[in-house]
Amino acid sequence: MDHAAVLALHDRDLREEARPDGPGVRVERAGRVVRQVGSADDWNGVLWSDLDAAGANAAIAEQIAYFGGLGLSFEWKLYGHDRPVDLGRRLEDAGFVPAPEETLMIAEAGQLVLDAEPPGGVRFLTVTDRAGVDLWVDVHEKAFGVDGSPLRHRLLTHLASDPDTLVAVVALAGDVPVSAARMEMVPGTGFAGLWGGGTVEGWRGRGIYRALVAHRARLAAERGYGYLQVDASSLSRPVLERLGFTPLTTTTPYLYEI
Repeated sequence: MDHAAVLALHDRDLREEARPDGPGVRVERAGRVVRQVGSADDWNGVLWSDLDAAGANAAIAEQIAYFGGLGLSFEWKLYGHDRPVDLGRRLEDAGFVPAPEETLMIAEAGQLVLDAEPPGGVRFLTVTDRAGVDLWVDVHEKAFGVDGSPLRHRLLTHLASDPDTLVAVVALAGDVPVSAARMEMVPGTGFAGLWGGGTVEGWRGRGIYRALVAHRARLAAERGYGYLQVDASSLSRPVLERLGFTPLTTTTPYLYEI
């Protein structure tokens, strides 16, 4: 895999030329910034920028004013190779708060180790309805300690509007949900994104996360997607590297609360 070429393809297809990730959501270009705008329950933020030192502060102020005028908190998704090199500091100076840094990892679907299976007594349920979404969100809330209401809205909307581009999976131990993850496929590109992999305490370290990655990777390959993309935490990065993922750059969400 040509790392520089794949990163450039990722930036073009998933950032600069991004498609709205749901109905009622729009992607806009504002000068050298590409942003997504929706309701308060949607993901709102800056997807891509190509700024220089002279114009960066003005571009940041413009986005704050724009989203503030809509009454929307938003995220500036900063990648390690974005310009200018001090963009993160400029965002903090403007009032953004950084979340933990993650690693953008990409793998060729056909080159992955896909033999990982769930441990005994654990089965995978594909989410197709509201009951399944409730199970998925229950795991997410317990695994990450956050309110899952916005994700519930996004999953239900995605399933209703474009179910063929979403795979959401819950791992069940008997009838108890213990882990969950999803995959979002981007039509017209070669990329499928792996998101939301989380396991509740007491079930970690048993290979469920690894098996969920392999499960989604097999489905992506079957559907003709050549690349899998993950924003990996420090905990998941070693597992993904063993499966065949390659780190390409870092990514940090900078959050601005209205």
